[in-house]
Amino acid sequence: MSETMTKTLQYRMDGPEDAPILILGPSLGTTWHMWDRQVPELARQWRVLRFDLPGHGGAPAHPATSVPELAERLLATLDGIGVQRFGYVGCSIAGAIGAELALRRPDRIASLALVAASPRFGTADEFRQRGVIVRANGLDPMARSAPERWFTPGFAAAQPAIVEWAVQMVRTTDPGCYIASCEALAAFDIRAELGRIAVPTLVLVGAEDHVTGPAEARTLVAGIRDARLALVPGASHLAPVEQPAAVTDLLVHHFSTAWYNPSDTSTGLTVLPDRGPAPSLSATIGPVAEIAPAEQPEAVTTGRPDPYEAGMRVRRQVLGDAHVDRAMAAADDFTGDFQELITRYAWGEVWTREGLDRRTRSAVTLTALVAGGHLEELAFHTRAALRNGLTPAEIKEVLIQTAVYCGVPAANTAFRVARTVIQEETTPEA
Repeated sequence: MSETMTKTLQYRMDGPEDAPILILGPSLGTTWHMWDRQVPELARQWRVLRFDLPGHGGAPAHPATSVPELAERLLATLDGIGVQRFGYVGCSIAGAIGAELALRRPDRIASLALVAASPRFGTADEFRQRGVIVRANGLDPMARSAPERWFTPGFAAAQPAIVEWAVQMVRTTDPGCYIASCEALAAFDIRAELGRIAVPTLVLVGAEDHVTGPAEARTLVAGIRDARLALVPGASHLAPVEQPAAVTDLLVHHFSTAWYNPSDTSTGLTVLPDRGPAPSLSATIGPVAEIAPAEQPEAVTTGRPDPYEAGMRVRRQVLGDAHVDRAMAAADDFTGDFQELITRYAWGEVWTREGLDRRTRSAVTLTALVAGGHLEELAFHTRAALRNGLTPAEIKEVLIQTAVYCGVPAANTAFRVARTVIQEETTPEA
């Protein structure tokens, strides 16, 4: 596979060759087939391009670990076939890709629809935990829990064939690419940038979506200047599959009436032929909450950038937000300076160095902690090692190595601590 091919995405096209381009992007763990029920109607008016995420639907398994990287791969795909401006619909992670494009390349997007999307998807810890579970157990736990996340109970009971089809989409996904997508969602946070999205935007969400539900949708609408909200009754996270007719009608109306044309200085809109009465959309709502900028630590005059901010970012990525939040909340006048010291120097100076990747640093750290008998730190650094990509089998090998060089008693205790942590971290929720 050439380097050029790794930077593009698998896609298919339907509809008239001379029609405006409308792109449909899938949710994590699904393929372009999640849009099958929308294509016949949309393809009457648009040239519909659907793409697969890396490792999904048989696409080449070249992982992308950030939303900007996925957006760049989509743009490279479009550049390769000569597509410049387009309408865009994205569900869940593909919604994140659409928002990223609207922020970084607004010249390319004529109109936007964000389906089951959010400016921040849960917490970084939640998605990194998913990666740990998949690395240890494969995709079966994600496949088994998909119906509960994606569909309402009534639909799941009434449509077992569709539910099983959805489960199989997850099972046939490449695990490494799924984990990489989880990493991409863990790092995605555009809450402070929503006001810069200027293209006409429809925010569409299932009324019973408990993954990225109405609350997240209202945050998007409150932050995006030209956004409208559409709630789909009787639908959960995969609203296009569960309520295909309602979703199709909403998309047709939005893209028929809100197609930004920068050459039209009078209104900014090109109105395409409308195919019927407009579905009911809610009016733009007021702000839900104001997000205050994070406080920055005092800079230390060292003649170079203060490593505190980078250290805090890496510390959270490796140890998890919950652990770091507990440590910082427990800091007082006696321990606060120490917390600042380890953030700035251990995490900001050492863990950010490029000479070793994080997997290797975790292996070194586990060995050092066994040698020093630091069992409490061994426990949370075992969790960190799992987050950094070490598998339980690799952690076992590290500890076997310590038995030779650090002593059997120390390794025996280390195995007991690590086994408890690995069981806790890799056991899927019931």
